[in-house]
Amino acid sequence: MDIGDHVSYEVLAPGTPVFSSDGEQVGTVAHVLAAEHEDLFEGIVVAEHHGSGGHRYADEEVIDEIHERGVLLKIDRAAAEQLPMPTANPAVMYDDPTDSGGAFHGKLRRAWDMISGNY
Repeated sequence: MDIGDHVSYEVLAPGTPVFSSDGEQVGTVAHVLAAEHEDLFEGIVVAEHHGSGGHRYADEEVIDEIHERGVLLKIDRAAAEQLPMPTANPAVMYDDPTDSGGAFHGKLRRAWDMISGNY
C-alpha cells in the first residue's frame, strides 16, 4: 500500500482513504476538525464504506499517521466501526460533575455541524 509521504492535517483532502490498523479501508475523510486559529488538530469525520454506511468521528487520539493518500488509524476495523457518530446532541461518554460538556462533546458537536452545514 503506497499512501505517500507524511503530511499535515492542514492539507488532508476530503475523499482521502482511511485505513484501520489491520490494513482495511474503513472509509474516506469527509471533514477535518481543527481549531485553525490555535493550530490544533482535533480529528476527522470518516464517511464509512463498511458498517452503517454513515459517518464516524475519529478523534486525534485514534489517528496514527496522516499521509498524502491515506490516514492510518491505531485501531482495527471492528473498533473503527464502533467509533461514535457525530450528532447534534452527542451522548455522554462519561459522567464528570466538574466537566460542563467536555472537549469530546464539543468535538462531536463540531463534527455534526460540519456534516449538516451548520458551521
